[in-house]
Amino acid sequence: MSDTQKLTDLVATLETLALRRRTRAIDFFNPYPKQEQFFAAGATHRERLLMAGNQQGKSYAGAYETACHLTGEYPDWWKGRRFSHAPRGWAAGESGSVVRNVSQAKLCGQPGIDSAFGTGFIPRAAFAGKPTLAKGTADAYDTIFVQHKSGGVASLSFKSYEQGRTKLQGEGIDFIWLDEEPDAAIYSECLARITATNGMLYTTFTPLKGMSTVVLRFMNEASPDRWFVTMTIDDATHIDADKRAAIIAGYRPHEREARARGIPMLGEGKVFTMPHAAIIEPTIENVPKHWWKLWGLDFGIGHPFAAALCAWDKDYDQFHVLHTIRMADALPLQHTAAMKPVGYGVPCAWPRDGTNRDPGSGTPLMARYKAQGLTMMPDPATWPDGSVSTETGIMEMQERMETNRFKVAAHCKDWFEEYDIYHRDKGLIVKVKDDLMSATRIAIMMKRFAKQVLLGSHRSARAARIADDIDFDLS
Repeated sequence: MSDTQKLTDLVATLETLALRRRTRAIDFFNPYPKQEQFFAAGATHRERLLMAGNQQGKSYAGAYETACHLTGEYPDWWKGRRFSHAPRGWAAGESGSVVRNVSQAKLCGQPGIDSAFGTGFIPRAAFAGKPTLAKGTADAYDTIFVQHKSGGVASLSFKSYEQGRTKLQGEGIDFIWLDEEPDAAIYSECLARITATNGMLYTTFTPLKGMSTVVLRFMNEASPDRWFVTMTIDDATHIDADKRAAIIAGYRPHEREARARGIPMLGEGKVFTMPHAAIIEPTIENVPKHWWKLWGLDFGIGHPFAAALCAWDKDYDQFHVLHTIRMADALPLQHTAAMKPVGYGVPCAWPRDGTNRDPGSGTPLMARYKAQGLTMMPDPATWPDGSVSTETGIMEMQERMETNRFKVAAHCKDWFEEYDIYHRDKGLIVKVKDDLMSATRIAIMMKRFAKQVLLGSHRSARAARIADDIDFDLS
């Protein structure tokens, strides 16, 4: 083959790849961890919410999932819900022009340019006929039709909140994607549309409306049907780390939490008010042996299991959260397998519900963890006077934060995610997505029983024993 032919073939190959990238964007999407969690939750939850700051990938996540459902083309890593038939869906937003410029553009390509049709997440070859046009908004589509992998034709209609709830009545829909926050009436009507079909409703927005009815539905009203995740500017790795501070500084002060971290204004206020910078510290690779260590546990009865590995530097009375674990839908065997490599032999403080008996085995919960080799404290966590006050723990944590005596390792992103949304409603702590906050508070409560354990030292269970049938030193 001549050099000229090789060059011609190379050019043809590059053009083919460029065309594929342009007309099959669905093949080139690589999710961030929070986006992947959002997708996976669709397998078990009817309602989902991805709250994120501006330009952090929330609408891309919604558009990508919508394209997967319409085409039936799911990637190998997909753990979310799959439609084996051609579904009917809606994509809705604040106004016709916003829906056209965001949802429609991400799915179909830039509006108003014929050559751009088919350059969104829906492959050009997958469209079944021409879209029908919407009335009143130039270049906006009313409905698109997509060839589904099953052989049927899926449909997606574009809706806007400004049409009002009456325009959303009547038909059953398999899935609905709401991009940007609707009011409660619109959300309720959309929920009614998926009820008869056993469908699902997923929502992506920046929470600029604060603690609205929709936000409160997810944050304060726990339900197995409902799930949410908060995505911050630190989760969006397409934004260079050195640019993040400048972007945050560019927002108006009262909007920074929402626009940069996807955090709504929290009703009566956040429980903890110190900024991240005041409590975050680099991950400590070699934790001093003379620091006193313990785990704080929250067993996860009806919610995720959480564990916080903590250390108390008594010389400076400084408390450190070294490592955190949060796991949903897992067993004690899996929880302990995650804990042992980072904190084997460290005593574990646990709450009162650890005395509850497991429905299957009839064994107390704490005993199940003890059987897996954890050094469980003999009794549930209390303050020295025997009380179990939550507010006392919160007060000590807040006081330590304010006096530079409380630090959290930078890699504990799940911990900071909970910290940002930990809030009160009518004066009471909202017990939703507070698992690591509870585990940390348990550790603070029982720090007097911490031990000087060398982290990473995998002593045998026999060597760690004090006497027969005792695995915790009470001295």
